[in-house]
Amino acid sequence: MPALAQTMPENARAKSYGGGWECNIGYRLIGDGCAAIVIPENAYETNRTYGSGWECLHGYRQVGGTACDAVVVPDGGFLDPSGERWQCLRGFSKVDGACQKLVVPENGYLVDATYGSAWKCARGFEKVEESCTAIAVPINGYLNGSGYGQPWSCERGFFENNGLCVAVVIPEFAYFDDASYGEGWKCQRGYEASGAGCDVIDMPENAHLDRSGNRWECNRNFQKSKGQCVLKN
Repeated sequence: MPALAQTMPENARAKSYGGGWECNIGYRLIGDGCAAIVIPENAYETNRTYGSGWECLHGYRQVGGTACDAVVVPDGGFLDPSGERWQCLRGFSKVDGACQKLVVPENGYLVDATYGSAWKCARGFEKVEESCTAIAVPINGYLNGSGYGQPWSCERGFFENNGLCVAVVIPEFAYFDDASYGEGWKCQRGYEASGAGCDVIDMPENAHLDRSGNRWECNRNFQKSKGQCVLKN
């Protein structure tokens, strides 16, 4: 290896540890000697013994390892803190190397997206192509603020049916149930659903209501058989 040669070339110095020599700051090993680093225009010397020995000034970027070209920032853009790239200002979007101004429709507003700026519709409106259209909320419904799916829900006591909010009809011996599934009502304890109503549960001997209160199960040491509770063998 040249660095282990007995004769130390010009613009070199002995290594601070180990044997051999290394080029001075501002020089790089070329062949058996140390040649001066050529610093291109719009660059500065790094004063380090490793790497290229120079870096581009802020607002310039390295091209081909031999030159520094100015970073051209388009209208509606700005030079980012690295000094080597540019980004679009808020309200602009990067399109084919340029910053294109975003057209925000009526009833829309700007938001910060992962890549540049974008827009969303105000509450009560939904995006339809490039415009914001008012959401049609049925009577007895309200905006639910969901970012996906149906943007409105029915008030308590109503359920959705073909785009409308229809009142829940609660039969005798039942009460309103606001679960997202089912009929909107549940039978009271001791009753079971039968069609659109609630029938009293007819329990056989040696049975009791289960945890739900709307079904029965056999007592301990008994098992269900043909609608009855028979003693286990």
